[in-house]
Amino acid sequence: MRDKLEAIRDKYLHLEEQLADPTLAADVERFRKLNKEYKKLQPIVATYERYKKVLAQIDSAREVLEVESDPEMRQMAREEIDTLQVQLEALEGELKELLIPRDPEDEKDVIFEIRAGTGGDEAALFAGDLYRMYMRYFQRQGWEVEVVDESPGTVGGFSKVILEVRGENVYSRLKFESGIHRVQRVPETEAKGRIHTSAASVAVLPIIEPEEINIRKEDLRRDVFRSSGAGGQHVNRTESGVRYTHLPTGLVAESTESRSQHKNSEIALGRLLQQLREMQLQQQRSALAMQRRSLVGSGDRSEKIRTYNWPQNRVTDHRLEGEQKNFNLDKIIEGELDELIEALTVADHAAKLQTETV
Repeated sequence: MRDKLEAIRDKYLHLEEQLADPTLAADVERFRKLNKEYKKLQPIVATYERYKKVLAQIDSAREVLEVESDPEMRQMAREEIDTLQVQLEALEGELKELLIPRDPEDEKDVIFEIRAGTGGDEAALFAGDLYRMYMRYFQRQGWEVEVVDESPGTVGGFSKVILEVRGENVYSRLKFESGIHRVQRVPETEAKGRIHTSAASVAVLPIIEPEEINIRKEDLRRDVFRSSGAGGQHVNRTESGVRYTHLPTGLVAESTESRSQHKNSEIALGRLLQQLREMQLQQQRSALAMQRRSLVGSGDRSEKIRTYNWPQNRVTDHRLEGEQKNFNLDKIIEGELDELIEALTVADHAAKLQTETV
């Protein structure tokens, strides 16, 4: 680990020198990329410097034990070593976590989809509740949100709403939201007060720029076509729909949600890459004969990830364990999601640490 940390420190200092070069100001794009990488390494280097300082203090205290004959001084040195050893172990834990390979998509902006599932009108109303919950959370984060497409439900809420969310580390905060969200409550239309169960699905797709695609461009076929359905003359006359086909696998993804061909291209490409990632993950799981599912799950839409129980004022995330999986519904539905997201992030890191150790 020390060799890896020293290499990171050297890289960090080299980036610091490059950023201090006044001629770099003329190349805004290169400055942005170098600065982004510099900030990413900053917490690792800062923690490593603290780690080395504590190591040096332990060495000094041990020297005192070797040369000092005074019992009181020797006792003080032992106590100092014990205290510093606790600090050292804590810093080692921090460094191990910081060295876990980050998801390369964590810093990306996203296409965020909410769709009503089973449950008819109640599912659409619940999709509307999720929309308001997430919008409040986005506002708390200071993110920019654009509505790409929306289809209102017949009695309120949404049968579908698609958003583009841009800001700092958006995907890292939202990636665990993908999946089936289930609600248990008494609908307003229920005369006998019976609790109904309905659901809505959430999908979080990182926005991938064309130059970031790790597959060969000649393996992709891009088709544009005229959208069909509601939308009037624009839909009939404009080739805004986009379809991507991955020729080696035959996987296909398309989008007609937006009037903008550019937006549809982003959405379709994100969907295709998600399919490719899921295919690769499935192959890896089969090859390794994994006996247990990942703690946080793959984000597949078929997975029920969370239940919102109105009568008990409780939200349960089924990927967490024990009391850590239950949260106050009143706070969650108001967009106070930080505690829940942090719990999922910690669980994900713990699972990755366990994998690294094994």
